[in-house]
Amino acid sequence: MNNMFKTVAIWLIIGMVLMMVFQQFGQRRVVASHMEFSAFVQEVKSGAIERVQLEGNTIKGRRTDGTTFTTYAPSNYLWLVDDLLKHNVRVDAKPPEEPSMLTSIFISWFPMLLLIGVWIFFMRQMQGGGKGGAFSFGKSRARMLDESANTVTFADVAGCDEAKEEVAELVEFLRDPGRFQKLGGRIPRGVLMVGSPGTGKTLLAKAIAGEAKVPFFSISGSDFVEMFVGVGAARVRDMFEQAKKNAPCIIFIDEIDAVGRQRGAGLGGGNDEREQTLNQLLVEMDGFEANSGVIVIAATNRPDVLDPALLRPGRFDRQVVVPLPDIRGREQILMVHMRKVPIAPDVRADVLARGTPGFSGADLANLVNEAALFAARANKRLVDMEDFERAKDKIIMGAERKSIVMPEHERRNTAYHEAGHAVVAKLLPKTDPVHKVTIIPRGRALGVTMQLPTEDRYSMDRETILQNIAVLFGGRIAEEVFMNQMTTGASNDFQRATELARRMVTEWGMSENLGTMVYGENEGEVFLGRSITTHKNVSEATMQKVDAEIRRIIDQQYALARRLIEENRDKVEMMAQALLEWETIDADQVNDIMAGRAPRPPKPVPPVSTPADKAPPSAAAPTTKPAEEA
Repeated sequence: MNNMFKTVAIWLIIGMVLMMVFQQFGQRRVVASHMEFSAFVQEVKSGAIERVQLEGNTIKGRRTDGTTFTTYAPSNYLWLVDDLLKHNVRVDAKPPEEPSMLTSIFISWFPMLLLIGVWIFFMRQMQGGGKGGAFSFGKSRARMLDESANTVTFADVAGCDEAKEEVAELVEFLRDPGRFQKLGGRIPRGVLMVGSPGTGKTLLAKAIAGEAKVPFFSISGSDFVEMFVGVGAARVRDMFEQAKKNAPCIIFIDEIDAVGRQRGAGLGGGNDEREQTLNQLLVEMDGFEANSGVIVIAATNRPDVLDPALLRPGRFDRQVVVPLPDIRGREQILMVHMRKVPIAPDVRADVLARGTPGFSGADLANLVNEAALFAARANKRLVDMEDFERAKDKIIMGAERKSIVMPEHERRNTAYHEAGHAVVAKLLPKTDPVHKVTIIPRGRALGVTMQLPTEDRYSMDRETILQNIAVLFGGRIAEEVFMNQMTTGASNDFQRATELARRMVTEWGMSENLGTMVYGENEGEVFLGRSITTHKNVSEATMQKVDAEIRRIIDQQYALARRLIEENRDKVEMMAQALLEWETIDADQVNDIMAGRAPRPPKPVPPVSTPADKAPPSAAAPTTKPAEEA
């Protein structure tokens, strides 16, 4: 309806402008046929005028030859009619045309109306066409959901059992508040859901709305912020007024960090629009007026930048952490998403869960969708395990760039590079198992060695980190030993190895020479108002010792990787030849090579146009992968 109103208003304005333009052209056409009054008098005396029509001071006439003209007579020419009659000119007279009162008012007010209309149009555009028009700046944009508009329940949320228990208590309180109040408990005023992107914070809020039989207001933090100072605060007031009328109810604010950032970080005054909005939100959540029955649930992945006054009890009484799912949670999430697609009998959610550590709920949903797309391209009726493996490889390693044509010497260099990574990873005991090695370009990498852990990891010990650094150096060392050259493909490997060594020394206290002391500066994201006053606490002499210790660790692991490759030249050669022949080898083929056997040939991959009959061996589990930058 609003779009139709805008379209009609625009066409009306265009029509009025065109009418004024045509009117101007018409006036110019009249001026072009005008005759001077003195010439008119001469033609009257010479008998060249046949008839005239008098309209006030305007004279319209016709000559004896049939041509018409228009002239204007002065007001003091009193003998005009006598002269016309004396020279046998037929005279007709009528009162001058005067516009109606309505037309006069319209003509006089048209410029002002046009300006008002244009102003309203642009105000509606700046307001995003929201409800209420241009004069509803202070109206809340929260959308109220009812049971019919939201079908998501706790059954659709998996992988965060502890978070579900925390918010399920809110639903029980809203349904039966007396059960808690008889023991002196009160309903929490606010719940802050914190977690990495894609872990399901918004989905959990939708499930609360589906489970609770109370009104549910949903709004984003960016909906409060406006270009006009004071609008955000007015919207906060209006939102809570609507919530009080519908209490008990729930208000869900997504991405609250857009409006709840720490105050005083702008290095200016306190009249900034965002700060005023935050101040009003603080007052509404816990001010003089009690908002009984109104629960505020907010979600963010940046709790570190929120204002401390917003996080205190009484406003947000509890913080619910929605973490990345563990192996059991990933299996449950996969089962939820697999209900939406036809699954083949060989698909095992537990195997896929072991092979996807570090995946969030959004990543797992994308995995199922990519697998369904692979099956659709192959004209399959069901999504089988092979489709999930291909989808997992695409998400972890990147899409295959089959169109790229590599020169043979670069292809051989890439094969030795990835073989060096894989051999060092297999020889060191605390590294993750090698799942797949490929020299097919994927994403930005010319080749990839994918390592998948056998279990979820929550911390790493010193030996594991050192051995991972050695694995990162395996690619460059293989290039030097077998190709007698150095290429730029190892730049990302060096960057990651240096970062690990630096954090071992400066953050994790894993240096024997420098001890358990933090030497790192504040290298996180700069947050104005906090980091601007950071001072250096480390002297130049100490930083030189830190750099020397990082160099010692890197040189030590570089020497270890070189010794392993020198001692196992035959395995690197065999693996590189297998990569040059087949381009991709899996864990079984890698194990054959490390055992000194000829690698078994890869299983045939069915063409895309026909369904696949067999699924490849399932992977054990994924996370880190030394990748070669293109």
